[in-house]
Amino acid sequence: MTSPLEYNTDRVPLIIPEYGRHIHQMIDQAVAETDKEQRNKKAKAIIGVMGNLNPHLRDVPDFQHKLWDQLFIMSDFKLEVDAPFEKPQRELLEQRPERLDYPQNRQKYRFYGNNINRMIEVAKNWEESELKDALVFTIANHMKKCFLNWNKDTVEDEVIFAHLKELSQNALVVNPKLLPLTSAADFLKVKSKNGNGPKSNAPSKSRKRNNRKRY
Repeated sequence: MTSPLEYNTDRVPLIIPEYGRHIHQMIDQAVAETDKEQRNKKAKAIIGVMGNLNPHLRDVPDFQHKLWDQLFIMSDFKLEVDAPFEKPQRELLEQRPERLDYPQNRQKYRFYGNNINRMIEVAKNWEESELKDALVFTIANHMKKCFLNWNKDTVEDEVIFAHLKELSQNALVVNPKLLPLTSAADFLKVKSKNGNGPKSNAPSKSRKRNNRKRY
């Protein structure tokens, strides 16, 4: 007698597929065991097999705790054994995380990003000093870099100063002694060196060699 072919789509879905169907079947047999002593032995044997499937995790802290939690989860929390760790609660595992609060601020110049606004608010609360002047200059310089990432051409420093004044509600002005800002050419040169700059359309030397006629 040969058993008919079974498709996985007709079988009971696996709770933790990484362990395979055989481990789940062993757990089902342990759940169905009526003798508590035999049930405890089977549960420990299953834990041993699960550990052998992940030998690289034997030295990881709380590895045994993780195995026992997975054993209870795969048994659909029906397994009643004397475990060395507290049985996990279904309610905690099925509890949905709290919804994240995404920022809803609508800034006028989105290409600067939210970090620029945070830096400006920090700088506004600083006392007048050389350190504050250096921070304001750094903010303006970073704004120019962000602008070039968006525009990819050039921008006058006066445009950056006007945007900084507007975003800070006329509270921040770059110290003239620290000017000028980093030139747009230097920013674009760094981008090109990192592979983010414009690509040349000129054919390479190797391409020219390959196109030569051979006789």
